[in-house]
Amino acid sequence: MPYILALDQGTTSSRAIVFDLEGQPRAMAQQEFMQHFPQPGWVEHDPLEIWQTQRQVAREAIQQAAIQPGEIVALGITNQRETTVLWERATGRPVHRAIVWQDRRTAGICDELKAHGYEGVFRQKTGLVLDAYFSGTKVKWLLDNLPGLRERAGKGELCFGTIDSWLIYNLTGGRV
Repeated sequence: MPYILALDQGTTSSRAIVFDLEGQPRAMAQQEFMQHFPQPGWVEHDPLEIWQTQRQVAREAIQQAAIQPGEIVALGITNQRETTVLWERATGRPVHRAIVWQDRRTAGICDELKAHGYEGVFRQKTGLVLDAYFSGTKVKWLLDNLPGLRERAGKGELCFGTIDSWLIYNLTGGRV
């Protein structure tokens, strides 16, 4: 029988659930990972720990369901959305901890953009409010504050994405 593997990469833990094709859960595994708070209002995760825990719980759920990986016909990912990861395209190594969705370090960037009248432009182009929650200002902060990253990004040496992108990159061995 074919199965579906769901990866739930949340803010405080990684979870995997194996479902049968009727939508019934067959097995589930979960593991917490560390939260980092380098300054008030800043929240970070280690992308390698996220990948390691997500891979581990997927293996555990598959084992608990007593199935073979080849019996999985679909994979779904739900994740913490706007948590931002920047990594080296060639090696897959993160260049910094992931900046978590609730991190507020870029609130000043958002305030500055609003003060210069860009709030309407952001809403028109994205349908979103201009807020530090979203990943755009997070990647700007990384490129502005980590020496050499903007130049490396300009050369195409870096990948940027949210946690779903990071997991897909790792699940495909860097092909996607």
